[in-house]
Amino acid sequence: MGDDTIRPTPSARRAARDLARGAASSSTAGRPAPRKRGAPGRAGTIGWLLVAPALFFYAAFVLWPLIQGVQFSFYDWNGIGASTWVGFANYLTVFTDPDLLGAIRNAFVLIAFFTVIPVIAGLVLATLIRSIRAGFFSSFSQTVLFLPQIIPLAAAGIAWSWMYAQTGAVNQILGWVGLGGLARPWLGDYQTALPAVGLIGSWTLTGLCTVLLLTGIGKIDTSLYEAARLDGAGWWREFFTITIPGLRQELAVLITITIIAALSSFDIIYTTTLGGPGRATLVPGISIYRIGFTQSEVGLASAFGIVLMILVLVVVLPIQRLSKVGDK
Repeated sequence: MGDDTIRPTPSARRAARDLARGAASSSTAGRPAPRKRGAPGRAGTIGWLLVAPALFFYAAFVLWPLIQGVQFSFYDWNGIGASTWVGFANYLTVFTDPDLLGAIRNAFVLIAFFTVIPVIAGLVLATLIRSIRAGFFSSFSQTVLFLPQIIPLAAAGIAWSWMYAQTGAVNQILGWVGLGGLARPWLGDYQTALPAVGLIGSWTLTGLCTVLLLTGIGKIDTSLYEAARLDGAGWWREFFTITIPGLRQELAVLITITIIAALSSFDIIYTTTLGGPGRATLVPGISIYRIGFTQSEVGLASAFGIVLMILVLVVVLPIQRLSKVGDK
């Protein structure tokens, strides 16, 4: 039986292929040509050029002094003459000298005034301001509370030293309210000098805590409060079940900032008491200043500075880690 299938001729096959190519080219003619991506190396170079000035100043004024401080901490050096290698002797002095240990203890006491009081007061004030919802009063109160934060700490210390004086405003107010028996030179008394200085720190940091926490409360979904009220929750229950959990990140930031301010405090102490009376308000910052610039023991001052930096990291890093774990 013969093959009756009709096969296309070679010329017909060529014509079909040309027709298919024309259809494909016409279908892609209206599409825009793909853009050529820039070389990855060029983008990286531009990025490094943008951050180079910041990296330069950071390395020059942070990293290099830190490296030098670590180097000096292993030497007995007065800052001018020849230096002598002493190994870890300076660090041993930091952990055995009762005056230096007392300075560290005073710094940790200040955490109660620089961290605990401002954060708690900021939480209460932010919640109250948010609940009032009065536009003018809210703006005015935030401005008044934040004003101490923009005042230089040295100026705040001088102003408060006048108010704490024997004839200052604090003792006069106590006399007006019938508590004149409590009047005393607050910064000159061994028992009250450190709490008096700590209250200055509380005054300067409460405004910052209030404003930041008030901003955080504004980001909490209001439907959560409405649902809690429908369930019969009161103000305290809303505060502990909605407000505080919703402010976890803000609280972590504030606790970190205020703890660093307490452990590295210098300005307020220097302008009010210089570490006195005696060593009642001596803190690491004042001790480092005295050791390095008054006693000319640069190696010991550098070792104390490194120890202070490690203490700050030991206290702050767990707080940051706990805040991230809580978010997860």
